[in-house]
Amino acid sequence: MPLKPDIEHPEAQSQRVGFAIVGLGELSAEELIPAARTSEHAYVAALVTSERDKGEAFALALGLTPQDVYTYEEYDRLGERDDVEAVYIVLPNSMHREYVERAARAGKHVLCEKPLGMDAGDAQAIVDACARAGVQLMTAYRCQYTPQHWAARRAVQGGKLGKVKLLDSIHVQVQDDPEAWRLKRELAGGGPLPDVGIYSLNTIRFVTGREPEWVFATQHQPQGDPRFAEVEESVSFMLGFEDGVVANCLTSYGALTTSTLRVLGEEGTVLMDPAFPYQGVKLTVEDEAGKFEPSFGSHDQFAQEFDHFAQRVRDGQRPWTPGEEGVQDHVVMDAIYESARSGQVVRLKKVEGKDAFRGTPPEVPGQE
Repeated sequence: MPLKPDIEHPEAQSQRVGFAIVGLGELSAEELIPAARTSEHAYVAALVTSERDKGEAFALALGLTPQDVYTYEEYDRLGERDDVEAVYIVLPNSMHREYVERAARAGKHVLCEKPLGMDAGDAQAIVDACARAGVQLMTAYRCQYTPQHWAARRAVQGGKLGKVKLLDSIHVQVQDDPEAWRLKRELAGGGPLPDVGIYSLNTIRFVTGREPEWVFATQHQPQGDPRFAEVEESVSFMLGFEDGVVANCLTSYGALTTSTLRVLGEEGTVLMDPAFPYQGVKLTVEDEAGKFEPSFGSHDQFAQEFDHFAQRVRDGQRPWTPGEEGVQDHVVMDAIYESARSGQVVRLKKVEGKDAFRGTPPEVPGQE
């Protein structure tokens, strides 16, 4: 388990926010734990896992002790730890609500992986639980913490492209293990839409700052393929915005990994290809002056995410991607599934203004 060395932190550990990582799967091992070790305002104080031996091996590598490792049955004991101020929930979607609610009851702030819940009602219950407990809740939308995505947003909203007309996004990958939890409806809530399609949906909402007014969708669930006995293989959906702006999106578990975002305006375009990887996001902006590929220094989007939430824990301000941001994606995804079932356009409640569900903007490298 290779780990990056700790940086020389500008804050002493006693001033940074201690996190318990809840779930030690691939994302935690390969991205989150290394990112926390390079964070300026956060650090890993405890681990929660179903396998104590695995947890203790991670603890040893992190300089923690066996007493910093908890099983899921011992999870509530985190309430006894003053140094654990927040938890990062990295569990199957169906477990998010239980573990967020238990953390909130223990007085811990919560950073939760996307999607926030199983549907809009489930996600709203998560938001309500944290509000009752008086703890911060942030949905882990890592792509809203990269300089490339913020540069795309500035180009779209700053008039560089002229009047925006169309957007399109593709996020597909092959899911080849029929036993993967992401293919079990009771654990995932759906197929590629809440797992990878949500990146297209959330990023389009982010770069425009606007909410869709209607959706139209179709989905495909092949017969005889054990992978898709419970969930769809592919979803195609359209999002309609004010002034006739339309976005077309494709997501699938049956095609070679591809992630793109394109914004087409009267005077220019933005292309992100690839748009959603952990590293190597590429941005091209084209206008009347030609093509431009902005360059950004080294950064870790997960470390940026940790830092932003830790700062909000300290100052009490609302995070940029709070629980309400996660709820809104579920509202739209629920409508997408409804449209796919009915074959009809589904209208959404009109939302006025920009960034209606977001909080305090993050400090992102290269951000103006």
